Amino acid sequence: MTPKRIMIIGRPGGGKSTFAIKLHRELNIPVFHLDKIFYTDHWAQQNYQTFLDLQQQWVNQPKWIIDGNSTKSYELRYCMADICLYFNFPRHLCFWRVLKRVFYKHPDIDDRAENCPETIKWNLLEYMWGFDERVTPLLNQLRIKYPAVQLIELRNNNDIVRFEQSLKECVIS
Repeated sequence: MTPKRIMIIGRPGGGKSTFAIKLHRELNIPVFHLDKIFYTDHWAQQNYQTFLDLQQQWVNQPKWIIDGNSTKSYELRYCMADICLYFNFPRHLCFWRVLKRVFYKHPDIDDRAENCPETIKWNLLEYMWGFDERVTPLLNQLRIKYPAVQLIELRNNNDIVRFEQSLKECVIS
């Protein structure tokens, strides 16, 4: 069965947004980017309750791809997802991609609020470095609490290719 609700998480620079757009095109499922509603003008954080309310509107839809982290609201998405894709690429690769994105961003990816240009700040680098330590325990809890959700960890491009192949097999059958 083809998944209809796909949660995509992972370290910044892991390829979440790029893959979300690719899935959107292949599956014709609406894609939503959390950073687009978590921040407002000039990287100011959205009112958190407004952020949760907007996210809940997305989750209540019959089909969605939601790209982004916000670990405090993982459960809101995870409990409704068919699958959760965890982009767990090596830190060094993610650091490189974040740096590269400052100078070149894929033109099809519109995952930021207005007036939020790509930037690198120290807190982003710290967030990236400690990502696994914060997320792994949370994912373990969610996996136990919601066993029907398929958690798929993608650590490299070969994992992505294998996932895409399995997805094509689901779509064909």
